[in-house]
Amino acid sequence: MKWLGPAVAGMLSALPVTAHAQDGTSGNDPAPAVTVGGSAAVVSDYRFRGVSQSDGNVAVQGGVTVAQDSGIYAGFWGSNLAGWGTFGGANLELDLIGGYRTPVAGGTLDVGLTWYMYPGGADRTDFAEPYAKLSGTAGSASLTAGVAYAPRQQALGRWYRTGADAAAGVYTGPGAKGDNLYLWGDGALAIAGTPLTAKAHIGHSRGQDGLGPNATAVAPTGSYWDWSLGADATWHGLTLGIAYVDTDISDRDAAYLRPSFSKGQDGTGNIAGGTVLVSLTAAF
Repeated sequence: MKWLGPAVAGMLSALPVTAHAQDGTSGNDPAPAVTVGGSAAVVSDYRFRGVSQSDGNVAVQGGVTVAQDSGIYAGFWGSNLAGWGTFGGANLELDLIGGYRTPVAGGTLDVGLTWYMYPGGADRTDFAEPYAKLSGTAGSASLTAGVAYAPRQQALGRWYRTGADAAAGVYTGPGAKGDNLYLWGDGALAIAGTPLTAKAHIGHSRGQDGLGPNATAVAPTGSYWDWSLGADATWHGLTLGIAYVDTDISDRDAAYLRPSFSKGQDGTGNIAGGTVLVSLTAAF
């Protein structure tokens, strides 16, 4: 669910592992096959929907997914955080993910839920977000369209009306709840005869207009666009990616969120501005 740049878009590749369970039926049908896969990555900046969660600094990330051939899967993903993105926690994000994939009309429908956790912070900064995405191919291009809707919960409420309130720790709306809708589309095109894949992403967020508990926010300015253009180069299980990532959140749009919503939380650096991301991912 996170746009970290093209190199991380295919984070979870599968390593087949056959599991055998005790048969509880009258026959001896084998248990469904299980695959386990994951990745580890280093990225020059952790951008979540275009906004830096690592204060513009390097992040180390990784995840593991276990999937049945029935389509059911579960896994986790984690990254270090810095600056505004810590949300009052221990500089760590841990996502728990579960869902179901099934073939639909020549493509794949994937529905599930992500639970975003910030260990060490207040429980109210954690939030759940169901999602659905449909992927398929058009010629040599791979296309994905998705929607993620986080229902009303405290982590997405407008607890602080301004960044100054957040920096001072003065709640102006404690206990407030809000929701968030994220729509996105991804495209990838393998370049024939090369190890390169060109990738593009666009997304739109609509939710809280302000900052939640411990300055949590997935749409801090209420509504904004994010996008990315880049390419991957894959070689022997390693993927080197480079991408340009940006949003339409300007300094003027973010002014009332500062100093909390800024690089170094000093009120000057724009953590939602355009940047070039470089990533190196190892799949296993």
